[in-house]
Amino acid sequence: MAELKYISGFGNECSSEDPRCPGSLPEGQNNPQVCPYNLYAEQLSGSAFTCPRSTNKRSWLYRILPSVSHKPFESIDEGQVTHNWDEVDPDPNQLRWKPFEIPKASQKKVDFGLHTLCGAGDIKSNNGLAIHIFLCNTSMENRCFYNSDGDFLIVPQKGNLLIYTEFGKMLVQPNEICVIQRGMRFSIDVFEETRGYILEVYGVHFELPDLGPIGANGLANPRDFLIPIAWYEDRQVPGGYTVINKYQGKLFAAKQDVSPFNVVAWHGNYTPYKYNLKNFMVINSVAFDHADPSIFTVLTAKSVRPGVAIADFVIFPPRWGVADKTFRPPYYHRNCMSEFMGLIRGHYEAKQGGFLPGGGSLHSTMTPHGPDADCFEKASKVKLAPERIADGTMAFMFESSLSLAVTKWGLKASRCLDENYHKCWEPLKSHFTPNSRNPAEPN
Repeated sequence: MAELKYISGFGNECSSEDPRCPGSLPEGQNNPQVCPYNLYAEQLSGSAFTCPRSTNKRSWLYRILPSVSHKPFESIDEGQVTHNWDEVDPDPNQLRWKPFEIPKASQKKVDFGLHTLCGAGDIKSNNGLAIHIFLCNTSMENRCFYNSDGDFLIVPQKGNLLIYTEFGKMLVQPNEICVIQRGMRFSIDVFEETRGYILEVYGVHFELPDLGPIGANGLANPRDFLIPIAWYEDRQVPGGYTVINKYQGKLFAAKQDVSPFNVVAWHGNYTPYKYNLKNFMVINSVAFDHADPSIFTVLTAKSVRPGVAIADFVIFPPRWGVADKTFRPPYYHRNCMSEFMGLIRGHYEAKQGGFLPGGGSLHSTMTPHGPDADCFEKASKVKLAPERIADGTMAFMFESSLSLAVTKWGLKASRCLDENYHKCWEPLKSHFTPNSRNPAEPN
């Protein structure tokens, strides 16, 4: 496959034409009486018309046929997709999942199989989120998907994703992420058994976090986000192309006679995009103690409360650890936020065993968590020196101000729940020395 090209920048006003049709963007207006090449003009709005310019999101698409050219939608089986957060009773325990099992193609072909793990909030009022696991073993053939409920932040863990969108094509590999925003149609080709994680947010869009005293540069820099360039196919599929829509948490399907990826040119600031996590500029403590993990935030979806997120996407990338006189692994913690963690590759520093690539963990609101006993003993006794942390590893966290409910699939049907997770803390023992304030320092 030829190397794909992209436009650089986050949230930029961009324009792109498929080079096979030069001059396909109208000049000086959005909606001419007759578009170049006799295309249709269609606007895709990601925000209310009257939003301030800083948050106004929309793009104009110039396409062979408008997206309205389809048969009526009909309800289809949701499978393991749900927005019912009352399926099972609440469970405040620490939860950990072994790697989620990918169906074998020889047994059942699955393309972009979504499985809702947990979530909170209300789709109809545009407030909340869901965390899904996707498991697939075959490409989406003459099928596409779009989400009327929110934005998808997709984190592939195993296998490359070739994603066709109305804006062009993206190749997204493990250690990269992509965001498919609300309403954008996409189809995914896979090349092997494939697995990953999805953070879905309702009613808001992902933004770069404010940097405050960090200054103008750092964390995920805007120039490293990549937007696809225009590409179209004029392909007839008489009665045979299926458009799947997630609407109010339910799935619907409609048939149409043409590929939906028939956009010859587009312009605007409402686009899909991808980002390579290796480009994250890590900022960390260089004296003592920890900076809070919010310093590793890649993207945030803000709530109406200042400084409080519906969801943050946080990573724990390779970096130097140099903090002096400090317990360097993550500290023990009880949090007013919910923390879902996943592992793309390697070994997470606070739990070398049990937390595996393709699995996950959920530490709910105010549920205690932290390093396992083995990690505590080693980190408390090691002689401190500058060291590399997390080389060959990429763990991440979906953090939310909402109290997340686990689905029936997450607790039972996935068959991956680790019933022994709590045992990693059982060997912790008291080191209290009431007669000696100053413990001996490691040699």
